[in-house]
Amino acid sequence: LQWVVDAYSLVFAALVLAAGSLSDRLGRKGTLLVGLSIFAVSSLAGAFAGTITELIAARALMGLGAAFMFPATLSLLVNVFTERGERAKAIGLWGATTGIGIATGPIVGGWLLERFWWGSVFVLLAVIAMAITGMVVWIVPTSRDPRTPPIDWRGLVISSVGMAILVFGVIEAPGWGWGSAATLTTLSLGAALLVALVMVERHLENPMLDVALFRNPRFTAASASVAISFFALQGFIFLITQYFQFVKNFTPLGTGVRLLPVAGSVAVASVLGTKLAVRVGNKVVVASGLLSFAAGLLWTSTASGNTSYAVIVGQMLLLGAGMGLTSAPATEAIMGAVPAAKAGVG
Repeated sequence: LQWVVDAYSLVFAALVLAAGSLSDRLGRKGTLLVGLSIFAVSSLAGAFAGTITELIAARALMGLGAAFMFPATLSLLVNVFTERGERAKAIGLWGATTGIGIATGPIVGGWLLERFWWGSVFVLLAVIAMAITGMVVWIVPTSRDPRTPPIDWRGLVISSVGMAILVFGVIEAPGWGWGSAATLTTLSLGAALLVALVMVERHLENPMLDVALFRNPRFTAASASVAISFFALQGFIFLITQYFQFVKNFTPLGTGVRLLPVAGSVAVASVLGTKLAVRVGNKVVVASGLLSFAAGLLWTSTASGNTSYAVIVGQMLLLGAGMGLTSAPATEAIMGAVPAAKAGVG
């Protein structure tokens, strides 16, 4: 179960920075179309997988497609909506799609699982990806870094390998033991490669990643806020779906419907958060979101098999509000600190 989820996450995490850099250099629309195509094909492969190994491999390829899609969408928005108020509104709606995904994914998936075979979930994803491909071809404008610098292959390779090893260590650490030699060695190697990335990028004329960005507290704090919010939300969703089905004995569809509170609060808070950020500043909004998230996590940690659904709703509302107030405004702060030409890397 963990690797069906984490094969996607591992490849996505390893390659999203590299894919963002390629989108700046080669064109964001083209990169998005490549990502959608890979995602559609790998979803079909997952639908008809005959073994768990084949399914995990298909999920890894879906992560590759997502790595090309994710930064391209955001960088296209930043280059289309250049005025801050418009950009904040667009990023708020972009962040709200996280909530929509959290809501519709489990509900539609649960409905399909109760009526068709499990592969129907992936067939639907392939169909949606192909439909969106047509919309992108028709509607979305293209953009790229006007200087079109050469590809920084050293940065691409070191960042991808370093992130892959680091994330792999995090995935396996609970089984190995957090203090085990295997865990410490893997995490140390991943961290060492990322340090090497910084050293290499500092001395290149056209680096993939301008590491000087991290001297900007706005960029660094916002990046950390996005990281911890997604880290915690994904962990919560992974566990709560199993909790609802195996502890509370809800059906797959019933589980999806019961996730609506967290999904709705993420969507609403994402839109509201970016509007407030323009008026009162990102710092206040993101800090409030992180406090709400922390409170929700602490409250969730007290749950047991006997916790009522009404209590869990309260926990989900706090978590979702925290996620929306943190992620979307922090993303807007990140993109505001990065030149439009480097939006994919941002």
